[in-house]
Amino acid sequence: MSVNNGSLLPEESSPGRPAERRILVAAATDGERDAVQRGLRGDKRFEVAVVGVGPAAAAAGTAARLAAGRYRLVVSAGIGGGFPGRAEVGSLVVASEIVAADLGAETPQGYIGIDELGFGSARIPVDASLAGRLAEAIRRAGLTVRVAPALTLSTVTGTSATAAELARRVPGAASEGMEGFGVATAASQFGLPVLELRAISNEVGPRNKAAWRIKDALDALEAACALLPEVIAE
Repeated sequence: MSVNNGSLLPEESSPGRPAERRILVAAATDGERDAVQRGLRGDKRFEVAVVGVGPAAAAAGTAARLAAGRYRLVVSAGIGGGFPGRAEVGSLVVASEIVAADLGAETPQGYIGIDELGFGSARIPVDASLAGRLAEAIRRAGLTVRVAPALTLSTVTGTSATAAELARRVPGAASEGMEGFGVATAASQFGLPVLELRAISNEVGPRNKAAWRIKDALDALEAACALLPEVIAE
């Protein structure tokens, strides 16, 4: 891997030999990237990149990486909120699908999603086989994990009313983040399978930073990412 102005760039292929197709792990922040890298322990089959906060930055950052290298899988990995009763703080969520939960329109009758509007879909499927294998490996390692829809929003939930509305809108939703759908959109544009892995740092609902457990979530993310090579790397 080469370095240019502090940024990690994909390895170039040697003359006469194409570069290996690697696994891109997209993180929103430096702290999440560092936790992922600690878990992966320098495994060269993976490239870990900071793609930015929010779905737009994540989509653009992921697409830029994919255009510059050769990849076979994309993983959106980071910390996020967990819906009470479905994903407790310190646990992990492997997405069963990635859902843009606020992509639609408000009407006097309520929210209408982009699917109903006829402008595409707010849901992107994951590689179900890989998601199941990752979740099973996490369970065998003694960590708590749930396979469930992972929500992406541009605005982090801060009230009980919004949390309840999101739970109603996407039954079974377990986690909330800001990047998954953006990363998944870029992956789909390149015809690549995608996974999302979230470590839960706080409850979805009233904003209470004093109750956030960022370190515990990052430790859980590191532990889960240590399992990625045995589960999804060739």
